[in-house]
Amino acid sequence: MEDKDKNRRRNAARNSKKDSSRKVFLGILGAILVIGALSIVYMTTKKAEPSAVQTITPPPPGGAKAEGYVLGNPSAPVHILEFADFECPSCARFSILTEADVRKQIVDAGLASFTFYDFSLPQHKNSLAAHNSAACAGEQGKFWEMHDRLFNEQDRWNTEATDDPTTLMRDYARALGIAIPQWDKCVASRKYQYRIDANQAEGARRNVNSTPTFIIGDKLFAGSLSYDEFKKYVDEAVAAKGKVSPGQ
Repeated sequence: MEDKDKNRRRNAARNSKKDSSRKVFLGILGAILVIGALSIVYMTTKKAEPSAVQTITPPPPGGAKAEGYVLGNPSAPVHILEFADFECPSCARFSILTEADVRKQIVDAGLASFTFYDFSLPQHKNSLAAHNSAACAGEQGKFWEMHDRLFNEQDRWNTEATDDPTTLMRDYARALGIAIPQWDKCVASRKYQYRIDANQAEGARRNVNSTPTFIIGDKLFAGSLSYDEFKKYVDEAVAAKGKVSPGQ
Protein backbone atom coordinates (compact mmCIF):
# COMPACT_ATOMS: atom_id res chain seq x y z
CA MET A 1 0.00 0.00 0.00
CA GLU A 2 2.81 2.31 0.96
CA ASP A 3 4.62 1.51 -2.31
CA LYS A 4 1.52 2.44 -4.29
CA ASP A 5 1.32 5.80 -2.53
CA LYS A 6 4.97 6.46 -3.31
CA ASN A 7 4.40 5.66 -6.99
CA ARG A 8 1.39 7.95 -7.13
CA ARG A 9 3.40 10.77 -5.57
CA ARG A 10 6.27 10.18 -8.05
CA ASN A 11 3.90 10.20 -11.04
CA ALA A 12 2.18 13.33 -9.78
CA ALA A 13 5.52 15.11 -9.36
CA ARG A 14 6.64 13.95 -12.80
CA ASN A 15 3.40 15.18 -14.40
CA SER A 16 3.69 18.47 -12.53
CA LYS A 17 7.20 19.00 -13.97
CA LYS A 18 5.93 18.18 -17.47
CA ASP A 19 3.09 20.67 -17.07
CA SER A 20 5.53 23.33 -15.87
CA SER A 21 7.90 22.68 -18.80
CA ARG A 22 4.98 22.79 -21.22
CA LYS A 23 3.81 26.11 -19.77
CA VAL A 24 7.32 27.59 -20.01
CA PHE A 25 7.66 26.43 -23.63
CA LEU A 26 4.25 27.81 -24.55
CA GLY A 27 5.08 31.07 -22.80
CA ILE A 28 8.35 31.46 -24.74
CA LEU A 29 6.64 30.54 -28.01
CA GLY A 30 3.90 33.09 -27.34
CA ALA A 31 6.46 35.79 -26.59
CA ILE A 32 8.30 35.04 -29.84
CA LEU A 33 5.06 35.25 -31.83
CA VAL A 34 4.13 38.56 -30.19
CA ILE A 35 7.58 40.05 -30.87
CA GLY A 36 7.43 38.85 -34.49
CA ALA A 37 3.99 40.37 -34.99
CA LEU A 38 5.10 43.68 -33.50
CA SER A 39 8.17 43.68 -35.75
CA ILE A 40 6.03 43.17 -38.85
CA VAL A 41 3.71 46.00 -37.82
CA TYR A 42 6.70 48.28 -37.18
CA MET A 43 8.35 47.51 -40.52
CA THR A 44 5.16 48.04 -42.49
CA THR A 45 4.33 51.33 -40.80
CA LYS A 46 7.86 52.75 -40.61
CA LYS A 47 8.55 55.51 -43.13
CA ALA A 48 11.10 54.56 -45.75
CA GLU A 49 14.50 56.15 -45.26
CA PRO A 50 15.44 58.47 -48.12
CA SER A 51 17.94 56.75 -50.42
CA ALA A 52 21.01 58.43 -51.87
CA VAL A 53 20.03 59.29 -55.45
CA GLN A 54 21.47 61.60 -58.05
CA THR A 55 19.51 64.74 -58.75
CA ILE A 56 18.86 65.05 -62.46
CA THR A 57 18.11 68.51 -63.75
CA PRO A 58 14.95 68.39 -65.90
CA PRO A 59 15.00 69.79 -69.42
CA PRO A 60 13.76 73.31 -70.01
CA PRO A 61 9.97 73.79 -70.28
CA GLY A 62 8.56 72.94 -73.68
CA GLY A 63 11.11 70.22 -74.42
CA ALA A 64 14.80 70.40 -75.20
CA LYS A 65 16.06 71.50 -78.59
CA ALA A 66 19.27 70.27 -80.18
CA GLU A 67 22.15 72.55 -79.31
CA GLY A 68 25.53 71.70 -80.74
CA TYR A 69 28.89 73.26 -79.89
CA VAL A 70 29.93 75.79 -82.51
CA LEU A 71 33.35 76.81 -83.78
CA GLY A 72 33.73 79.74 -86.15
CA ASN A 73 31.28 82.26 -87.48
CA PRO A 74 27.67 81.06 -87.20
CA SER A 75 26.90 83.24 -90.23
CA ALA A 76 29.53 81.56 -92.42
CA PRO A 77 28.30 80.58 -95.91
CA VAL A 78 28.52 76.85 -95.15
CA HIS A 79 27.81 74.87 -92.01
CA ILE A 80 29.67 71.65 -91.20
CA LEU A 81 27.87 69.44 -88.70
CA GLU A 82 29.61 66.52 -87.02
CA PHE A 83 27.66 63.84 -85.15
CA ALA A 84 30.20 61.98 -83.05
CA ASP A 85 30.71 59.66 -80.10
CA PHE A 86 33.65 60.41 -77.81
CA GLU A 87 34.38 56.67 -77.52
CA CYS A 88 34.26 56.06 -81.29
CA PRO A 89 37.78 55.20 -82.58
CA SER A 90 37.13 56.69 -86.02
CA CYS A 91 35.93 59.92 -84.40
CA ALA A 92 39.16 60.06 -82.40
CA ARG A 93 41.26 59.54 -85.53
CA PHE A 94 39.45 62.38 -87.26
CA SER A 95 39.91 64.65 -84.26
CA ILE A 96 43.63 63.88 -83.94
CA LEU A 97 44.65 63.66 -87.60
CA THR A 98 42.33 65.94 -89.59
CA GLU A 99 40.27 68.30 -87.47
CA ALA A 100 43.09 70.75 -86.73
CA ASP A 101 43.51 71.44 -90.46
CA VAL A 102 39.76 71.78 -90.93
CA ARG A 103 39.62 74.33 -88.12
CA LYS A 104 42.59 76.33 -89.36
CA GLN A 105 42.14 76.21 -93.15
CA ILE A 106 38.35 76.16 -93.40
CA VAL A 107 36.74 77.41 -90.18
CA ASP A 108 39.25 80.12 -89.26
CA ALA A 109 39.31 81.23 -92.91
CA GLY A 110 35.59 81.97 -92.69
CA LEU A 111 34.50 79.39 -95.25
CA ALA A 112 32.38 77.39 -92.84
CA SER A 113 31.32 77.03 -89.24
CA PHE A 114 31.82 73.69 -87.49
CA THR A 115 29.27 72.30 -85.04
CA PHE A 116 29.73 69.20 -82.87
CA TYR A 117 26.62 67.20 -81.89
CA ASP A 118 26.57 64.41 -79.30
CA PHE A 119 25.74 61.01 -80.78
CA SER A 120 26.54 58.37 -78.16
CA LEU A 121 26.41 54.75 -79.36
CA PRO A 122 24.98 52.14 -76.93
CA GLN A 123 27.88 49.71 -77.30
CA HIS A 124 30.26 52.32 -75.87
CA LYS A 125 29.60 52.03 -72.13
CA ASN A 126 31.83 54.95 -71.09
CA SER A 127 30.63 57.27 -73.82
CA LEU A 128 27.91 59.07 -71.86
CA ALA A 129 30.35 59.81 -69.05
CA ALA A 130 32.57 61.52 -71.62
CA HIS A 131 29.73 63.51 -73.17
CA ASN A 132 28.57 64.69 -69.74
CA SER A 133 32.15 65.56 -68.79
CA ALA A 134 32.57 67.67 -71.91
CA ALA A 135 29.21 69.39 -71.42
CA CYS A 136 30.13 70.28 -67.85
CA ALA A 137 33.49 71.57 -69.03
CA GLY A 138 31.55 73.69 -71.51
CA GLU A 139 29.68 75.24 -68.59
CA GLN A 140 33.04 76.79 -67.68
CA GLY A 141 33.98 77.70 -71.25
CA LYS A 142 36.20 74.66 -71.80
CA PHE A 143 34.16 72.37 -74.04
CA TRP A 144 36.60 72.28 -76.93
CA GLU A 145 39.60 71.81 -74.67
CA MET A 146 37.89 68.82 -73.02
CA HIS A 147 36.72 67.60 -76.45
CA ASP A 148 40.31 67.45 -77.67
CA ARG A 149 41.61 65.88 -74.46
CA LEU A 150 38.98 63.14 -74.45
CA PHE A 151 39.77 62.12 -78.02
CA ASN A 152 43.53 62.28 -77.44
CA GLU A 153 43.25 60.12 -74.29
CA GLN A 154 40.50 57.79 -75.55
CA ASP A 155 42.58 54.62 -75.12
CA ARG A 156 42.95 55.37 -71.39
CA TRP A 157 39.30 55.91 -70.45
CA ASN A 158 37.31 53.80 -72.96
CA THR A 159 35.26 50.74 -71.99
CA GLU A 160 38.15 48.33 -72.54
CA ALA A 161 40.49 50.39 -70.35
CA THR A 162 38.49 51.21 -67.22
CA ASP A 163 35.24 50.87 -65.29
CA ASP A 164 35.76 54.29 -63.71
CA PRO A 165 36.19 56.84 -66.51
CA THR A 166 35.05 59.80 -64.41
CA THR A 167 38.16 59.69 -62.22
CA LEU A 168 40.39 60.13 -65.27
CA MET A 169 38.11 62.80 -66.70
CA ARG A 170 38.32 64.70 -63.42
CA ASP A 171 42.10 64.71 -63.84
CA TYR A 172 41.69 66.13 -67.36
CA ALA A 173 39.33 68.81 -66.04
CA ARG A 174 41.80 69.76 -63.31
CA ALA A 175 44.65 69.98 -65.84
CA LEU A 176 42.51 72.30 -67.99
CA GLY A 177 41.98 74.69 -65.09
CA ILE A 178 38.33 73.78 -64.57
CA ALA A 179 36.84 74.39 -61.11
CA ILE A 180 36.48 70.82 -59.86
CA PRO A 181 33.71 71.23 -57.22
CA GLN A 182 31.41 72.82 -59.82
CA TRP A 183 32.39 70.24 -62.44
CA ASP A 184 31.84 67.34 -60.01
CA LYS A 185 28.37 68.60 -59.09
CA CYS A 186 27.47 69.07 -62.75
CA VAL A 187 28.65 65.59 -63.76
CA ALA A 188 27.02 63.83 -60.78
CA SER A 189 23.66 65.45 -61.53
CA ARG A 190 23.91 64.76 -65.27
CA LYS A 191 22.86 68.35 -65.69
CA TYR A 192 23.19 68.38 -69.47
CA GLN A 193 21.85 64.91 -70.25
CA TYR A 194 18.78 66.53 -71.80
CA ARG A 195 21.06 68.38 -74.24
CA ILE A 196 22.92 65.19 -75.13
CA ASP A 197 19.60 63.41 -75.72
CA ALA A 198 18.31 66.29 -77.85
CA ASN A 199 21.46 66.27 -79.98
CA GLN A 200 21.14 62.51 -80.41
CA ALA A 201 17.52 62.91 -81.48
CA GLU A 202 18.57 65.56 -84.00
CA GLY A 203 21.02 63.09 -85.51
CA ALA A 204 18.31 60.44 -85.80
CA ARG A 205 16.03 63.01 -87.43
CA ARG A 206 18.75 63.64 -90.01
CA ASN A 207 19.20 59.89 -90.70
CA VAL A 208 22.49 59.59 -88.81
CA ASN A 209 23.13 56.00 -87.73
CA SER A 210 26.91 55.77 -87.36
CA THR A 211 29.83 57.88 -86.22
CA PRO A 212 31.37 60.03 -87.30
CA THR A 213 28.79 61.43 -89.68
CA PHE A 214 29.26 64.83 -91.30
CA ILE A 215 26.74 67.08 -92.95
CA ILE A 216 28.31 69.69 -95.21
CA GLY A 217 25.78 72.06 -96.65
CA ASP A 218 22.93 69.75 -97.58
CA LYS A 219 25.01 66.58 -98.12
CA LEU A 220 25.48 63.79 -95.58
CA PHE A 221 28.73 61.79 -95.37
CA ALA A 222 28.94 58.71 -93.15
CA GLY A 223 32.47 57.93 -92.01
CA SER A 224 35.62 59.97 -91.64
CA LEU A 225 36.79 62.37 -94.35
CA SER A 226 40.25 63.59 -95.25
CA TYR A 227 41.08 67.29 -95.21
CA ASP A 228 41.11 67.36 -99.03
CA GLU A 229 37.61 65.87 -99.10
CA PHE A 230 36.40 68.46 -96.61
CA LYS A 231 37.86 71.27 -98.70
CA LYS A 232 36.32 69.88 -101.88
CA TYR A 233 32.83 69.53 -100.40
CA VAL A 234 32.97 72.92 -98.69
CA ASP A 235 34.06 74.59 -101.93
CA GLU A 236 31.19 72.90 -103.74
CA ALA A 237 28.73 74.07 -101.10
CA VAL A 238 30.09 77.63 -101.26
CA ALA A 239 29.83 77.62 -105.06
CA ALA A 240 26.28 76.32 -104.85
CA LYS A 241 25.40 79.38 -102.79
CA GLY A 242 26.87 81.65 -105.47
CA LYS A 243 29.93 82.60 -103.44
CA VAL A 244 33.48 81.97 -104.60
CA SER A 245 35.88 80.30 -102.18
CA PRO A 246 39.12 82.25 -101.52
CA GLY A 247 42.03 80.90 -103.55
CA GLN A 248 39.88 79.86 -106.50
